[in-house]
Amino acid sequence: MTKRKIYITELDKKRLEELIAVAMNFGSHDRMDLEALAGELARAKVVPAREVPPDVVTMNSKVVLHDMDTSEEMTYSLAFPRDANVDEGAISILAPVGTAILGYSAGDIIEWPVPSGIRRIRIERILYQPEAAGDYHL
Repeated sequence: MTKRKIYITELDKKRLEELIAVAMNFGSHDRMDLEALAGELARAKVVPAREVPPDVVTMNSKVVLHDMDTSEEMTYSLAFPRDANVDEGAISILAPVGTAILGYSAGDIIEWPVPSGIRRIRIERILYQPEAAGDYHL
């Protein structure tokens, strides 16, 4: 599977690197979620918030996802762990699907391994992206 270039804003990268550092400092070593996120950040193209394409999933974006295997559609907001609440549709960046969609664009199909095989989802559309809305502080 070829990994596509993903985009991340300067502020999101800084905050996510701080999240990883704090978790590591408090003894959260050998956590696959942190390693996966660090890997995504390492390969992401960092862009100023005003220059991120409007169809890219950034932190606090609200997206519609389509499960390629079950045809289920889900709407989620991508949240920092402290703001995550799956009952309210806010998934953590540290959840596998959260890490998987960060930086990808509407129309992209993302694949990642799960215990039962490979999970495949398509980003159908971005309902809200803070940067596109001018909400650069989120």
